[in-house]
Amino acid sequence: MNVYKNNQQVVFNIQYHVIWVTKNHHKFLQDSIAVRTRELIRLGCEARGIAVLQGSLGKDHVHLLISCTSNMVPSKIVQYLKEQLSSLLQEQFPQLKKQYWGQQLWEKGYFCASVGDIDEETIRNYIVNQFNEGKDE
Repeated sequence: MNVYKNNQQVVFNIQYHVIWVTKNHHKFLQDSIAVRTRELIRLGCEARGIAVLQGSLGKDHVHLLISCTSNMVPSKIVQYLKEQLSSLLQEQFPQLKKQYWGQQLWEKGYFCASVGDIDEETIRNYIVNQFNEGKDE
């Protein structure tokens, strides 16, 4: 169930489905690295006021359903998470630092889709008919 939030003069419900993959699809998101990755994602999101609604790790990719405030840009959220994860995971797991030589653990791109509880047709109909409601009264 989606719940609208408010922030001063803005009412919003913003959710994104984001996915990113490991560099060269290396399958290192397993065992203790996967556990720590989940923890770091939660902590990083919490620090930025981002709610993780659902998440999952494949061996070579991250899937997240997140909710954020209206002033957050998806590209900056993903950039922040990927940079923080890369740095902290390499610091905590020497095998990753050796394999990646201090470079990013992730491919440059990512997938992002907005998620909502109102479809495009409903919005279009509302815009077209907003002044027609109540005319018959």
